[in-house]
Order: sequence, then structure tokens, then C-alpha cells
Amino acid sequence: MDTTTAVIDLDLPGPRISRHVYGHFAEHLGRCIYGGFWVGEDSDVPNVRGIRTDVVEALRALRIPNLRWPGGCFADDYHWRDGIGPREDRPRMVNSHWGDVVEDNAFGTHEFMDLCELLGADAYISGNVGSGTVQEMSEWIEYLTRADDSPMAALRRAHGRDEPWKVPFFGLGNEAWGCGGNLRVEQFASLARQYATYVRDHAGNEVYRIAAGASDHDLHWTETLMRSFDPLDDPAAAGTPAAPFQALSLHYYTFTGTWQDKGSATEFTEDEWYRALHRANVMDQLLTRHGQVMDRWDPARRVGLVVDEWGTWWNVEPGTNPGFLHQQNSLRDALVASVHLDAFHRHAERVVMTNIAQTVNVLQAMLLTDPDTGALVRTPTYHVFAMNTPHHDADSLAVHLRDVPAREVDGGTLPLVSASASVKEDAALVSLTNLDADAPRTLVLDLRGREVTGHVATVLAAPETSSHNTADRPDAVAPAPLGTVRPHPRGLEVELPAHSYVTVALALA
Repeated sequence: MDTTTAVIDLDLPGPRISRHVYGHFAEHLGRCIYGGFWVGEDSDVPNVRGIRTDVVEALRALRIPNLRWPGGCFADDYHWRDGIGPREDRPRMVNSHWGDVVEDNAFGTHEFMDLCELLGADAYISGNVGSGTVQEMSEWIEYLTRADDSPMAALRRAHGRDEPWKVPFFGLGNEAWGCGGNLRVEQFASLARQYATYVRDHAGNEVYRIAAGASDHDLHWTETLMRSFDPLDDPAAAGTPAAPFQALSLHYYTFTGTWQDKGSATEFTEDEWYRALHRANVMDQLLTRHGQVMDRWDPARRVGLVVDEWGTWWNVEPGTNPGFLHQQNSLRDALVASVHLDAFHRHAERVVMTNIAQTVNVLQAMLLTDPDTGALVRTPTYHVFAMNTPHHDADSLAVHLRDVPAREVDGGTLPLVSASASVKEDAALVSLTNLDADAPRTLVLDLRGREVTGHVATVLAAPETSSHNTADRPDAVAPAPLGTVRPHPRGLEVELPAHSYVTVALALA
């Protein structure tokens, strides 16, 4: 078996990995909200005020840091006043983007903020720039966060909520280059400044405003938005948030086919296995390139980069509504996630938050709910997030890989080992992914700078690269202890099974 070496200086911490890198996304799309989070108070499914109890418990186990809502494309059709007040009086709307279904607005602002409180998660509200108004957005943040007797605070109290909520994150539109208005970036840059001005800080609630950023490789979009900030090199502003907004977003999805035929979630060839992971690895290039553009205008890195949509996008499961984006989630998806998370860790100096798409029943979901039995299934991607919780708010550690095997894919090169690491006080976590579909890999952890007094290794693997969890087989892909870790003169030697994800938790002196 070939050997790769990972050199890690445990005493040289780098930028902190924000827990918000492990954020989630819930859109009014398919069965993400209705049948996923929300079943209603009268449902036979156990719930708290209409919110599924088992979904909340599963996500709390991930220490979910934030949740983005109500979209996505849906956000720029959504008018928040339609989702407040008695549910029987709420107007209906057409969800034109996702299945052309009629939305009854049963799940609105109060239900979402209740969900966030149950989860212990911060709210990331995505505001309507595409079809909304400045006044509408301004009044929403007032409704949510103002404490006195202002008109919107009084309206909130009339609908049953006395105390204001905390809303740390607010998005200025979504995909303004597409479903959010089909705008030119020069148009949107002016709108972003205008809308941001009216998303005010009320009652001590400090809002981190995120402007709708680029898709994929669109560096022009990022550069134009960076040029629209107030001067970022003003010495008098050092250490203060950028203005008038504080971050840009980036969207990137992984699939193996074309936009019209993205490939199957569970029936794929070995070539498609490697193509998916190669395309997932593009995220690191995107973060580097967009980061370089941002560095040119913002060398002090006052502006954050928020990857608020990422993950796999496959053809829908046979027999399901094409507009509901329901797909299975295999071991391949789990390794796509681990590759992304490694990239986010490496770029922790600029990446302040990310949101995988989406949390329940849609795209690369954490959880799947069975509409017939009500069963809840944790996906392989869920388990990667669970295994990585020690990375939350830990300091990144550089991982220097040597003798990494590679494979040529679509004219590029895919390294077959991915890794990242972090340290927090007297503990470190090393994440290791073997992308080889067939061959195991010996990896030596060359651990320097601090004494390692103990270790615990966990592996996520399965017999097949397409293995996935179902209501009948909920643990076909599940974490297990890894016993193939041995002492080595340089630290530890780890045997990585083929197509596997491994974490090694280190106790440090």
C-alpha cells in the first residue's frame, strides 16, 4: 500500500474557522419546509408548534449555527407581510420557481424565528430585492428586531411576539444575475448600496449585510461589487465593519453532466465518481480566485465571503416532481462535502459563512423524511457534518501533504487525498478523505510542535461508492470507530479505506 504524509505543526494556529461555515439553507422548495420542517400542530408526527421534533433534535446534534431562509429564488418573490398574522387569513401566492405550486404562507416569519430558537441557530434572512421595495425590506428588519413602540414593533406584538428577535445576518437579494432580477452587476451594485442603507441596526441588533454575489467563475461580478464599497483602505476605518454592506456571496453546485441532465444521485460510473469529486475540488480554485480579487480592493479583509449555496445537484428521484429537487444522498455526496469543507477551512481568513443546499429533502440534504411513514433518515452528508463539529470556532492548522496520488480527470488533475485540521485549546481534529474509489491508502500524520497524549479515530465508509441510507436501511452509511491507527516515529499511521472519510481527534499536552 502506498504512503502519503501529512505534516502538521500543532503549535502554529492559523485563522479561526467560524462555526458559521457549517451553516444550512431552507427554501420554500419541494418538501424542505412543508413536510420537512413544518407539519402543522394537528399532525400525527410529533411536533412543537407545528415544527417536527425529530428534525430539530437531529439538527441540534450538529450544533447547527445558522439557517438561511426563505430562499433562494423564492426569496425574490416573497413578501413578508403575507406570512404573518392568523394563518387562515394569510394570502396565497404562486411558487413559480419550484413546481408552480400554490403556497399558503402557513410558514412565515414567526414560524421561522420559532424554528431558529428551537434549533439554537442564528437567523439568516434573505430579503427581496428582485420584486420587493426598499420600504418593504426596511420594515421587515424593524418588525423583527425593534423593541419599542414603533409601527412595526407594535404590529409584531399584535401578532403575539412581545420581545424582538436577534437577526445577525441579512441577505440583500439572491442570484441577482438570474432569478433575482436578471440584473447587470452595475445595476445591482447600486441597488445593494441602497437596500443596505435601510436594513438598519435596531435595539442593539447588529446586522451583517450580505450582498448577492457571483455565480461560479464570474470574477467581474465580484470585482464590481468590491469597487462599490466605501473606501476600504481608510486608516480611520481600520477594525470596523465594511460599509454599506459587509460581505458578498458566492454560489457553486457540483454535478457530473450538463445543466439539463445533471446525472443520477445513486447510479453512476467510476468516471462519474471522479468527475464529481474533481468538480467539487473546483471550490478551492474559486475561493482562491475570488479571494484574490477581494484582496486587491480589501487587503485588510474587512469584507467577508459567504458561500451561501453549495452542494451536489443531481437529477430528481424517479417519479418525483421535477420542480421539487428531491434526490438521494450517497457516500459520494459525503465526500463532496468533505472536500468543500477542507477548502473552507483553508480559506478561513476570508470565508466567514457557508450554507449547504439544502437542509431537508432537497438537493444535498442533511435529512430525508418519508412522506408515507414519517420516518427520518440521516444522510451520509449529515454524518460528515457531525464528525466535524470540533472544527467549529477552532483555529485552522496548515496541512502539508506529500506523495499524494492523483488522477487525470477531464483535462485536470484530482489529488486523491484531501485533508484539513484545526486546534482548540488542548484538542485538535484532523480530517482525511481518501477519494480513491478502489484502493486504500496509508497516511502518516507527521505531528510537530506539541505532544500528542491520545487519539480517537472515526471512519465513514461503505461497501459501495453509491451506498446510501433509506428508511429501511437507515445506517447503511454511518460512522464507526477506526481501528487501523498505529504509533509512528513521526506521530501516527492511519490506514484510510477506499472511498472513505476519516477524522482523528487528538488530545494534546
